Order: sequence, then C-alpha cells, then structure tokens
Amino acid sequence: MCATEEEKAWVIATHSADFYARFAPGADDDRLLATALWVYWGFGFDDARCDSGPLSTRPAQFNELACRVQRACESETASGEDRYIGALQDILRRFRSLATPTQVTRFTHAHRAWLSGVAWQVGNQALGRMPGLDDFLTMRALAAGGYPTMAMLEIANGAEVPDRDLYRPAVRALTEMAVMVASLDNDQHSLRKELTRDQTDQNIYAVLMRERDLSLQQAVEAATGLRDRILLRFLHLHDRVRPTAGQELATYLQGLRYGIRGNNEWGQRVPRYLSLGHWPDAMEDAALTWAEEPSDTRPGPLEGAPGIAWWWDEDLA
Repeated sequence: MCATEEEKAWVIATHSADFYARFAPGADDDRLLATALWVYWGFGFDDARCDSGPLSTRPAQFNELACRVQRACESETASGEDRYIGALQDILRRFRSLATPTQVTRFTHAHRAWLSGVAWQVGNQALGRMPGLDDFLTMRALAAGGYPTMAMLEIANGAEVPDRDLYRPAVRALTEMAVMVASLDNDQHSLRKELTRDQTDQNIYAVLMRERDLSLQQAVEAATGLRDRILLRFLHLHDRVRPTAGQELATYLQGLRYGIRGNNEWGQRVPRYLSLGHWPDAMEDAALTWAEEPSDTRPGPLEGAPGIAWWWDEDLA
C-alpha cells in the first residue's frame, strides 16, 4: 500500500505491533497480527490521505474516498483504485476469519465513526476554521481513530461483550473517556514534531490558545489538567462498574486501561513522533518519568465542554 520507500519507512516507524500489543497483551499471535496490521494501515492512511496528503484540505474529494474505503471495510466485493482499499480488504478478511460477525460489525461501525471525524477535520482545514473546545473534543475523539482501536479489543482478545453490557451508559462513557485521554495524549506526543513542520492546526493546544487567549506553555498546562480530570473520572467510574462485570466485560474494561497506559508509553518512545527529519530515526528505549499525582483534581464536568458533561452523571450504571 506504500507508494515510496520513505512512506513505507514512516509506516513501519509507527511500531504498530508494539502499540497494539500494549492494548491486548494476552492476544494470541494471529489475532494480534490482524489487529496490528489495521493500526499500521490506519497510520499510513492518516498520513497519506488525511493529515497532510493532497486531500487534507479538499473535503469533497476526501468524502468520496472515505465512502469507498468504508464500503471496502464492509464488503469483500467493493472495489476502488486507491492503493489503501485492497490492503484494508485483506485485513478485514483476516478479521472475519478470526472474529464473530458481531465483533466485525462493531468494528466497521467504529471505522465509519472515525472517517466521519476525519471528514469534519478536513472540512475545518478547508475553511481555515478553528473549532471551539466543545466541538474540538467531539471531533478529536472521532478523528484520532480511537473508536476502531478500542473496538478491536474484542477481536484481539476473542471475548465478545454482550450488548446489554457494552451499550450500558456507564460502559459507553468509559469507552469515550479512554478514547479521549488517548487522543489528548497523542496531541502531546506529536506537538514537538508538528511545531517543527508548522502543522499545529486543530490540536488541543491551538484550540485553548485561541479560545482562552493562552500562551503555548499555558495551553499545555491547561490541556494536561483537562486530560487528568477525565482520567480521574474514568478511574472512579471504572471502580464502580468493574466489581459486577462478567468475564467478557472485565476483559474489555482492562483493555481500556491497558490502552490508556500503553498508548502513553508507546507515544513517548516511537520514531513516528520523535523523529524530526525526513526519515525516521532509530530510537533507544528510554525510561519514562511519571507524575506523582494529577495536575488538576477538581471534580465535575469540564468548563466549556457541555457535550461530554454526561460522563460525570452520578446515576450512570
């Protein structure tokens, strides 16, 4: 699916097998391979077709491609000339050989949600529009690819969560919060590289700088506080849901926890974010230093973000 050796090198430099092994450390080799391949595919598609490719400011053309890509995700007989379509169909064939129809359908629905978020982002770029905080958080959670990544937990682990559990409001909130924390962490991981390439449009820092008239350093501190408050709420709600969870739901919830931590560890070591030149650099594994406590422990919903305020509802169950 890669057009050049440079493009291939950057896809490999995502270390996507490392990435998804952190989400599902108990997955067998075949399941981990299938899910890791989609992560490689997603990073490649994102780089070539979404963030900085020729369609990144052309919403009409991107939407046409996105529809063809989504159809290829859903149907083995779908066709298209784009080089990413055949690769995606190969990955979905692997999914169908390993997973249940319900698990594959959940993934394809999450895949559609991701493409809708990217379309929103591309539209903003075409208009030169910077979203406000509330819109941005909704868009970022979609466009970051977190929902298909979390949907693959069931495929990787071979554990299908019953509908009555997966679609409970509390579990939906936990999924959304895990995706949001990882999305905000990814903004932090990629900030240095984006600054060097003048690609800092539509990240949490640019939004906060515009909306609250902050310096970059102030925006970094404010964004870390938002992220920490969401994570604290995730942990609090998780500890209410987990004691009564069945085996499949417990496996899924643990996957969300692994995903938050694993995404953060991966993102602070991976050449995708740490390399600043035209080719990815070799990286040595380095010890990470973690904060001893959250930067912001205030309870309650985030200010200026009514769209996610329901995560703090006390009657979630």
